[in-house]
Amino acid sequence: MTASYDVAAVGNAIVDVIAPAQDNFLAQEDLSKGAMMLIDDQRAGHLYSRMAAGVEASGGSAGNTVAGVASLGGRAAYIGKIAEDGLGKVFLHDIRAQGVHFDPTPLTGGPGTGRCLINVTPDGQRTMCTCLGAASLLTPADVDPEIVRNAAIVYLEGYLFDPDDARHAFAKAARIARDAGRKIALTLSDAFVVERHRPALLAFIDSEIDIVFANEAEVTALFQTTDFDTAASLLAARVRTACVTRGDRGSVIYTDGAAEFVPAAPARQVLDTTGAGDQYAAGVMFGLARGLAPATCGRLGSLAAAEVIDHYGPRPQTSLKSLATEAGLI
Repeated sequence: MTASYDVAAVGNAIVDVIAPAQDNFLAQEDLSKGAMMLIDDQRAGHLYSRMAAGVEASGGSAGNTVAGVASLGGRAAYIGKIAEDGLGKVFLHDIRAQGVHFDPTPLTGGPGTGRCLINVTPDGQRTMCTCLGAASLLTPADVDPEIVRNAAIVYLEGYLFDPDDARHAFAKAARIARDAGRKIALTLSDAFVVERHRPALLAFIDSEIDIVFANEAEVTALFQTTDFDTAASLLAARVRTACVTRGDRGSVIYTDGAAEFVPAAPARQVLDTTGAGDQYAAGVMFGLARGLAPATCGRLGSLAAAEVIDHYGPRPQTSLKSLATEAGLI
């Protein structure tokens, strides 16, 4: 069956608040540099009051990825939960303006739209404190079967392993995709997610997943080893396609166990690494959905990541389709 969408993503609908910070600010607030941590409304209010002036931009890992797919000229859809509030309207407007299909049922009378407070240090590392709000209340009822059935790749955000209802929504989407003969992709999202849910993640990967995205910290955490090659090989043995990023050392894409090494694309500057992994996934999945070779898919991912790290914000500000065309990739 012909797919209406290249990628449909299920994720946490989050609005990012991004600001520059010094290392001493992280220490004062007891924040673990480079990590993502979940916080409550009270903690979010405190941190927001102490952060430097910054920018607000619609984010959320999977939302960033489908925005990247759309920027490449792909057809993308999104499933997530927002509230009937100001930030929810920002999120809805932004993702639709980028060409992504999103038709949610906003939450009323509950917590507000999720937000992520991101402090970016001078080395480009981002430290994320996420208040999930309405995003954590995603339920199986929010998963539209028609969207899932009509996507070449269904992309699942690992952060959804935290809330129980969201995990059930995650499982529902996977079942529908599998029954429809679609490919299912998973991003591990964060090493702390892996630590909290290792057995469940491994079981889910073994039973449902065709494509896994991970960075070096996540894949080594998944297999409880400090040896990258060992961890990457173990992941490659479990799925059809494994994509593992290593920052400025590029990435490795394993297809049926065969490795393709992909160099990092040059960036004008490294201002903010927020969204780099999300955009890498966008490039790779766009290429896979269009039947491109693994090496080309990897180069598309690297190109998209390079674009996003030279500005604040987790989504492309320059047309990825134009950059990819200039590079001869599409």
